[in-house]
Amino acid sequence: MMVNLFSVFDPSTNFMNISFNWLSTFMGIMLIPFSFWIIPSRHLMLWNISIMKLHQEFKTLLGFSAMNKGSSFIFISLFSLIMFNNFLGLFPYIFTSTSHLIMTLSLALPMWLSFMLFGWFNNTQHMFTHLVPQGTPPILMPFMVCIETISNLIRPGTLAVRLTANMIAGHLLLTLLGNTGSMLTSTLLMFLLFTQILLLMLESAVAIIQSYVFAILSTLYSSEVN
Repeated sequence: MMVNLFSVFDPSTNFMNISFNWLSTFMGIMLIPFSFWIIPSRHLMLWNISIMKLHQEFKTLLGFSAMNKGSSFIFISLFSLIMFNNFLGLFPYIFTSTSHLIMTLSLALPMWLSFMLFGWFNNTQHMFTHLVPQGTPPILMPFMVCIETISNLIRPGTLAVRLTANMIAGHLLLTLLGNTGSMLTSTLLMFLLFTQILLLMLESAVAIIQSYVFAILSTLYSSEVN
């Protein structure tokens, strides 16, 4: 019997006090050898089209300066990593690393910190002017500086919590509904299975949307400091 509903997210594979659950984070690397085939598969062609669309969108947000060349591939890699882990978490008995703050904060905090350091060291005047939006009345300027400073400081937390909360919410709902299956009649069980399938489709969409939101917000934060 489940003691705590959140225990479904606990690491359960331990060998010599080492949790091998986090190795699921790197399972997407197994798909890389398929890109070296002479004749690409339909899966690879679809993935290449998706990457090129993301590259065009990120390049537009970052700008066309020579300093930003190749920067979009950082965010494409971030999108790919998060999406692979979100999808893997939908399979039974596979650990969802993106449902833990230690994973999402490890992605958001170093990236945000590098953006801030780059901006304050190289574009100090621009960073100061960014604290006061254009058209702000002089009497509100001190308050706007405090508000903009707080909004900048909480950005890595909002990025990490948004991704974690969305992954946890869907998985908890699927787990909660799945635990009631043994107590239902055959008619209600068919309805429950249909509901679970619909929720699984919704979670598949959420897996893509949340990885896209994480990558696009990181891109916007990067474009603000340059």
